[in-house]
Amino acid sequence: MTTVTQRLSVATVVEETAQLVDRHYVFPELGERLAALLRLRLAEGAYDVEDAADLARLVTTDLQSLNGDLHLRLKHHDRPVPAEQGEAAMAALREKFDSSLGGAPRVELLDGRVALLELAPALFPLSWSAGPLGAALTLVAAADALILDLRANTGGDPDTVAFVCAHLLDRRTHLNSMYWRKGERLEQSWSPAHVPGARFGGSKPLYVLTSDRTFSAGEELAYDLQQLGRAVVVGGTTAGGAHPRDGWTVHPHLEATIPVGRAVNPVSGTNWEGTGVRPDVPCAASDALDRAHALALARLDTQGAEPRPRAVDPADAPLD
Repeated sequence: MTTVTQRLSVATVVEETAQLVDRHYVFPELGERLAALLRLRLAEGAYDVEDAADLARLVTTDLQSLNGDLHLRLKHHDRPVPAEQGEAAMAALREKFDSSLGGAPRVELLDGRVALLELAPALFPLSWSAGPLGAALTLVAAADALILDLRANTGGDPDTVAFVCAHLLDRRTHLNSMYWRKGERLEQSWSPAHVPGARFGGSKPLYVLTSDRTFSAGEELAYDLQQLGRAVVVGGTTAGGAHPRDGWTVHPHLEATIPVGRAVNPVSGTNWEGTGVRPDVPCAASDALDRAHALALARLDTQGAEPRPRAVDPADAPLD
């Protein structure tokens, strides 16, 4: 059992979490209300537990009680995590990166020259993943159609989203914008003009597989391609987390993860927070690969008889 009495008391953990939410949450008024709620629940004795995992669960339930923000939580780590801001998440990510071929665990050529590329379990920081992802994307570039499997992708780096998109488009494109609470500024995200290898390009059939596990940056990749009319999304509605977050260690085994910004898509003017990315072709996630493969073969065989997604010229998309 990992107890909160190792180095911090329950009261200290809850108060520090409340202060961080009040100071950093992307919605200031809601952050203030949530901080007050945590203090009220502490005073009521709602957090009178000894196990850090139990405390994390109780606090997270209260943090998500007002608007269901899945990025807002007190996260428990089995092993001690670094004290520096953001380092807890990076340490956990590195382990996943090393065990997943850099986030591209499956590259396969299916019947009909349809390529399958799985990106999981995350879109890792671009400084780590540019090599393996670039190699995988170059390998599938010659296929006649591509299926991008994001069903087990639980998030990652927006810069990596842009890097992947660059291989699936023909030119530099405005993908998304982020509003940051700090500085109250809007920051645009564009696909890079240059890719290190071959491009699959912006005209061949592209299908994206999703599930209710697809989250955060995985959702952004699906949403950006869908909103641009570049891809047909097949599978289940995604989890619905569109707020980039940062993390603060408040105990050796506890990290307060707090959204510090929100996504604003240049085509839709909104994002997938709370609603998830809704598939163009809904089906059980377990059936999504077979369904997308069949759609790709039909499209290739009939030279476009299947309705193509509406292509949006980036020049016509409203800029923030």
